[in-house]
Amino acid sequence: MFARGEMPSSSLKLSSRWSRPNVNILRYVVAAVLVIALVGWVKFTPRSAAVPIPSTSNLPTGSFASSRPIARGKHPIDTLIKEAEKEFKTLLSKETRDVSAAAARYRDRRGRHPPPGFEVWFQFARQHKGIMVEEFFDQIYHDLNPFWGVEPRQIRMESKNFEMTINIRNGSASARSDWNWTQIWLDLIKTIEGYLPDMDLALNAMDEPRLVVPWEKINEYMEAEKKSRRLIPVSEALAEYSGRADVDAEPPANLNSEWDRSSRYFDIAKRGCPPSSATRLAETMKDFSRDPKISLRYAAAHLYGGYVSNWTLATSICHQPDLQGLHGAFIEPLTIASSDHLMPMFGGSKLATNNEILLPPPMYWSRDERYSGTGFNKHPWEKKRDTLIWRGGATGGRNKVDNWTGFQRHRFVSMVNGTQVKRAEDWIEIPRNFELPSPLYNLRAAQDGHLGDWVVTFGDAAFMDLMCWEPKVPGQCHYTGDYYSIARTISMAQQFQSKYLPDIDGNSFSGRYRGFLRSSSLPIKATIFKEWHDSRLVPWKHFVPMDNRFEDIYGIMEYFLGYSGSGTSNAVRGHDDAARRIAWAGQEWAEKVLRPEDMQIYVLRVLLEFARVSDDRRDRLAYVADLER
Repeated sequence: MFARGEMPSSSLKLSSRWSRPNVNILRYVVAAVLVIALVGWVKFTPRSAAVPIPSTSNLPTGSFASSRPIARGKHPIDTLIKEAEKEFKTLLSKETRDVSAAAARYRDRRGRHPPPGFEVWFQFARQHKGIMVEEFFDQIYHDLNPFWGVEPRQIRMESKNFEMTINIRNGSASARSDWNWTQIWLDLIKTIEGYLPDMDLALNAMDEPRLVVPWEKINEYMEAEKKSRRLIPVSEALAEYSGRADVDAEPPANLNSEWDRSSRYFDIAKRGCPPSSATRLAETMKDFSRDPKISLRYAAAHLYGGYVSNWTLATSICHQPDLQGLHGAFIEPLTIASSDHLMPMFGGSKLATNNEILLPPPMYWSRDERYSGTGFNKHPWEKKRDTLIWRGGATGGRNKVDNWTGFQRHRFVSMVNGTQVKRAEDWIEIPRNFELPSPLYNLRAAQDGHLGDWVVTFGDAAFMDLMCWEPKVPGQCHYTGDYYSIARTISMAQQFQSKYLPDIDGNSFSGRYRGFLRSSSLPIKATIFKEWHDSRLVPWKHFVPMDNRFEDIYGIMEYFLGYSGSGTSNAVRGHDDAARRIAWAGQEWAEKVLRPEDMQIYVLRVLLEFARVSDDRRDRLAYVADLER
């Protein structure tokens, strides 16, 4: 770890394109360009033109932030933390403690009876000390409800005949594939196999999600699901699943979708957005060779005072077409094999527009220290360093000489490197892949001209592998090597010595998130991916949410760490106690709702629902024993 005021050994290399003798010339040129641009903007820009950095006093509707002006003298994060406390208390008030109450809550929220096996599921959950809040399972119904518009036999046949499956027969789970993820999922399912009816689970073997059914078609399926909702009379209810004898009797068939491997993934992903959404209407970028232009224009709907106030929106691409040039998943993912057909495929993460059925990711169930971490309580908060640490590979897709500046991990590492920030701040070098923070954040270090110096005091982010596409020298990269050095590996346990742990998407979601939540350090999370546990975590209560452009990272760190003022009157008081409370609340909550037992509870529930929706008698399959008493 580096000493205060010094740069870490992992700091960005300085480009040779700029040198001190050129600085004054550059400043005069830039100043002249800015004056000319300003005159032109005033003269030729219509009054109705969109301003790149939106005002926070009139944010669009759609979240509490848009209707609340920021109180004078009060930081926006103060309000967000207060709102999170209220939300969490409301969530906890909905806990059910007996099967009758749980079934009643299910009927109220889902519009139908629970599936057969619900009572056994509830008993299993209580025996394993699960916290039973119906809202925790909302993701299951987001994933499965469209299948009520698909014929059950089609679901069964496509599941059985997929290339990679887990098969459950007579209370025993098996798999023909020895792929690592399949075997980890199989290990999880075998812990609950005795409670499960016969079924087949098709698995996504790729990092990237694969299914994007057009919004219009999903809307049709959802309309069919709504029409199917009813609380059937107790006398009509059936308690036994039909099984899979019919598909077992059929010879193997190739019923799976043809996979689109040629389209840009943004074109694929956006078809899941509403027709009138900004992303659906946006043109697809084809040239990523130019350095990205970053603003908060499309982020306004999910921000309050520049900070994430609506986490669901922040992780959605449908109002953020600019993310197509700011995330490797859209620039050039490692692999593309997509379909617009709704098939029953299970996976570990997905975009909001994808249609996979989520399971807990394999790395959360595995005991791999790279993801789960160890030594969670070894470092009390008071003994942790006031630093932000990130280590990882330069993943996110195929970063190449003509596109790397748009990749999310490259951007974040640049933004929290004090030397790079300082060079941008002093007009020594124009940053390739980020922009200095907006005046919206009112950062005192930026006002003093010491943003880079301040970032040096806490920032420690670096790559352990540049993941160069076609490297000329093993381990090096001819197009990013001038900007990044390779740092030594730091274990999760070592990272837990720092107070602040940013979590950034790689090829898909980041597998370290659960470990970070359990660490008693403070996770700072940015993502476009959905996971099984999203409904049970409250941003600003259990973790700090961050916008995918990362411009709010400086304001987040100023709020928690404060700023000394560097001899000026611009000093800002930090909120270390607030950071500690969120970190501890996240750890305490993770140990209650993200345990291996909670994964078992979730998977048992989703598989009972899947067994029902793929059964020919699904409209009559129901748990009603509580109504017969």
